[in-house]
Amino acid sequence: MSTGNITIDRVVTSGTFSLDGGTWDVDNNVWIIGDDSECIVIDPAHNPEAIREAVGGRTVKAILLTHGHDDHISSAGAFCELVKAPIHLHQDDWMLWRAVFPEIDPDVAIVDGDEFTVADATLKAIHTPGHSPGSVSFHLPSKETLFSGDTLFQGGPGATGRSYSDFPTIIESIRTKLLPLPEETVVLTGHGDSTTISAEKPHLDEWIARGH
Repeated sequence: MSTGNITIDRVVTSGTFSLDGGTWDVDNNVWIIGDDSECIVIDPAHNPEAIREAVGGRTVKAILLTHGHDDHISSAGAFCELVKAPIHLHQDDWMLWRAVFPEIDPDVAIVDGDEFTVADATLKAIHTPGHSPGSVSFHLPSKETLFSGDTLFQGGPGATGRSYSDFPTIIESIRTKLLPLPEETVVLTGHGDSTTISAEKPHLDEWIARGH
């Protein structure tokens, strides 16, 4: 999709997610935000070569990780080597990172409110813990778009049944930080289809009642 001088491209990659002794097959959404000369990549999962091909000749200014689960980070090191861009991850998920990459740390710790500029647009980091302690969503207000990682999906919150996750925490993050965004905001998720704030907002009480 194209909005003004900024394009938002999706690359869907396939691989596995492992935690707590289990492994599952997953498809991940990789988001590339930029113009013809530069871009930012969110969650370069599974297939660094395919993502590099989608980037083309553009300069990658930053690699932003929404959280530290291995499906989102395990290819980040290889992608970083291909594009020579710094990796950003919230400090609260560095324990998940170190389970995959024990010898190296991310380049930069994301802090709530951090801003990342690419071309003529600015992404703002919103710390949205719950799916993991360091989960972060990225808001692109000029394009009415939110990159929600695994915090908010079409149909409700991200999973909270595994280690380091907490349902009341993710509900609080969504209720106080994401649902107040403009209702026309398009939500581009870490897996599956996109949604909007207006489509999800009426269902908060349903999610709380069902407990997931």
